[in-house]
Amino acid sequence: MMERRRFLQTMLGAAALSACGRGAKRPNIVLIMADDMGFSDLGCYGGEIETPNLDALARNGLRFAQFYNTARCCPTRASLLTGLYPHQAGVGHMVNPRENSPGYRGDLARESVTIAEALKPAGYNTLMSGKWHVTPVTDSKHNWPLQRGFDRFYGTIHGAGSFYDPATLAEGNDYVEPDKPEFNYTDAISDRAAAFVREYAAKPEPFFLYVPYTAPHWPLHEPESGIAKYKGRYAQGWDALRMERHQNMIRMGLVDVRWPLTPRDPDAPAWPQAKDKEWQQRRMEVYAAQVDRMDQGIGRIVAALRESEAEENTLILFLADNGGCAEELRENPRQPRARHVPEKTRAGEPVQLGNDPQVMPGPENTYQSYGIPWANASNTPFRLYKHWVHEGGISSPLIAHWPARIKNPGTITNEPGHVIDLMATCVDAAGAKYPQEFAGTKITPLEGKSLIPVLAEGRREGHSEIYWEHEGNRAVRQGKWKLVSRHPGEWELYDLDADRTELDDLSAKEPAKVAELAANYDAWARKCGVEPWT
Repeated sequence: MMERRRFLQTMLGAAALSACGRGAKRPNIVLIMADDMGFSDLGCYGGEIETPNLDALARNGLRFAQFYNTARCCPTRASLLTGLYPHQAGVGHMVNPRENSPGYRGDLARESVTIAEALKPAGYNTLMSGKWHVTPVTDSKHNWPLQRGFDRFYGTIHGAGSFYDPATLAEGNDYVEPDKPEFNYTDAISDRAAAFVREYAAKPEPFFLYVPYTAPHWPLHEPESGIAKYKGRYAQGWDALRMERHQNMIRMGLVDVRWPLTPRDPDAPAWPQAKDKEWQQRRMEVYAAQVDRMDQGIGRIVAALRESEAEENTLILFLADNGGCAEELRENPRQPRARHVPEKTRAGEPVQLGNDPQVMPGPENTYQSYGIPWANASNTPFRLYKHWVHEGGISSPLIAHWPARIKNPGTITNEPGHVIDLMATCVDAAGAKYPQEFAGTKITPLEGKSLIPVLAEGRREGHSEIYWEHEGNRAVRQGKWKLVSRHPGEWELYDLDADRTELDDLSAKEPAKVAELAANYDAWARKCGVEPWT
């Protein structure tokens, strides 16, 4: 750990000297990520949730219609931070270590570098406010943010928790407690990030700021004042909402009119037959309010950039870590609660865990999720969810905003991209160098490719193939072709140009293409340390 930090300090001095002669001022970089948010939730992606600040970034920036994550929280974070596929970064599944399985060690690999570690030698100050979730929560802090290249850190180490009293809240290398009675974790992330902007925009060096929210990941926590805005908005139910969003997305040019809306999930009833409608509406009202609160906080971060006269030359990137989450929360009386579920509120009141229609979500003493039907709506027009690598699980909004460089603001690009590309993009924008060796350790070669040519020129030479594996769910995309399997099922083949909603399986008609892509997938899996899922 100390060797890695000393290496950074040595390299920083040399890099800062060389950076002085580069001429053009290098940009600040702000990388923002939502947690468990569907492809169609934002206003600028067809949703009804009020997100004026993200909509403004899209209006003055660039929206990606075909950007991908890795289908799950911590694998996406590991991939984003390192520019590698999750298994190469040591987080092929969750942060639950597996001995003798390098791809599933559940701890960010030393054979990788983070964006912070790559940018510090180029003279960047490196800052983080939000969720880490790439190392187990143990007594060891060897892979905490300050040990992986960040100068400042405020946020949580664990992957989920109460928004009123989040588990593993920390500042620097020390655990801390919520600092006020009306504490809200989303606001705390936003306010600390905005404070970082004001402090570091005044310094001569550029900064990299990573802002990974936990919103709108369960639990459904939001004060009544936030929920009130959405009271009654979802009375028409999930079927009408999916159709409304689909039409909006067609009108915006985000989806092709040829791609039909997927059928309602078979585990979700038609809205007229749904029980407990008041509770069902309330679940989506709280979820929407959580997204709304996150957007308000992003507005405060952008305002801090503007007040500091740094907005023009700041690259802002916003994405989501996976598709909408269909998990239904239940209490298991035979097992102790996970550390992220508190037994009591900060005031000492018992916390009720589980999706109980007799209990309205939102307050601190509840712990619920919004479930399959609303996740199905979040992922409009696609099918499946977080965990799976069909389009509903891996399709992410990506908004890029950089007034100094984006060629055609307000437009949509259909250039495919993947979360592995974000490291390459940051290195490219910063004029930094991705290392072959770091602190005496050989570094796995970068998998991603920079998105800067898409921003500046409208196109790039992309990947020949992009790959996924999570919990045995597998996929490979090659141009318009996507080969995908839902574990333990067989391969399915789709032409994404004609059928991105994955309704017309061509595997029986195109056996040669299936064989080709399956062989490519197997070669990639061997290279990256993917193991059979049981």
